[in-house]
Amino acid sequence: MAITASSGVAQGAGSAPAGQAERSPFIRTTELLAPYQPAKPLITLSLGEPQHPVPDFVGPVLAKHIADFGRYPLARGIEPFRRAASNWLSNRFHLPRPIDPESEILVLSGSREGLVFAAIAAARYVGPRKGKPAILMPNPFYPAYGAGTRAAGCELIYLPTTVANGFLPDLDTLDEATLARTVAFFIASPANPQGAVATRDYFTRLKQLADQYGFMILSDECYSEIYTRQAPGSALECAGPDFTNVVAFQSLSKRSNLPGMRVGFAAGDKRFLAAYHELRNVAAPQVPVPLQHVAVAAYSDEAHVEENRRLYRIKFDLADQILGNRYGYVRPAGGFCVWLDVSALGGDEAVAVKLYRDAGVRVIPGSYLSRPQNDGFNPGAGYIRLALVSDSESTAEALHRLVNILD
Repeated sequence: MAITASSGVAQGAGSAPAGQAERSPFIRTTELLAPYQPAKPLITLSLGEPQHPVPDFVGPVLAKHIADFGRYPLARGIEPFRRAASNWLSNRFHLPRPIDPESEILVLSGSREGLVFAAIAAARYVGPRKGKPAILMPNPFYPAYGAGTRAAGCELIYLPTTVANGFLPDLDTLDEATLARTVAFFIASPANPQGAVATRDYFTRLKQLADQYGFMILSDECYSEIYTRQAPGSALECAGPDFTNVVAFQSLSKRSNLPGMRVGFAAGDKRFLAAYHELRNVAAPQVPVPLQHVAVAAYSDEAHVEENRRLYRIKFDLADQILGNRYGYVRPAGGFCVWLDVSALGGDEAVAVKLYRDAGVRVIPGSYLSRPQNDGFNPGAGYIRLALVSDSESTAEALHRLVNILD
């Protein structure tokens, strides 16, 4: 069935209680669990906050550049940062050509604010559409996509990502009327929460649609460096020599275990980035210069990233052993989350309560990470998300508790 304009839902629509559809999944989980006390010492697998060690070079680089906290940062980023990010992209991905650090890179205060402002910039940049402007996004999705879409005054259209379509939006279901009024398409690869990775063919097909209908691809690639087997690709690899209609978003939060530093970048279509820069220059938070120098060091070093992947590999090996084929578990292609089907065990909310109360394991109900489609179907319902961010001992203990309680 084609995804049409009616497939998107407004706040409180569908099966979600009024006022719940746009709230933080973490706040909702806190409220869900508030009446209960865990029977065992708590292990938190709900928040995707990396817990691996901060790289050794962070402190010395900050100390060296401490005086730069006395400067207002430029919105576009310092030249060494833009050059380091450009070099990293060229070394990491098979790009049509090197990214120009002068016109095709912008520093971000983490990818989250960058994604929100990108939606606003896309609505202005693309211009009038045939009907109410719309922004498309996977469902489940990162809440920043929805926040940006609402701020841009566009209609949110949710594209269900299920096991049947490989946990990526099915591009063949999109009808022409919807595409003709689309200003942007959010895609996450690796996907959060399922860890699905878009293939080169998928990105190529999406790029063809963007060029045909004149919308922006906003590719969230902040999990691209967390994988245990094959390295994920980038939308930029399939964007053509001018990266037209494609912008990729990166962050050091996951790659370098620096979630509190709030540094990332956007790279791609220089015409869009020029308009994006104009907006950010007056409205967005700027990145302190010392933090940009830390990012230069981070993007110039792969040893700490390889160690990071090794630690995640250990934990996914544990998940393979402990979970086996229970709850539809499949080792994800990317990211650090586990997406478990608990629909036969009472549903995601009931299981989240049971695990917290009886096992001392905190997880996120999948229905809180997604929104109901117009027919009431919530593609996250019946799933729970686990973020394997703690140390391997805590992760193994949490997984053993989970299996003991749910089996």
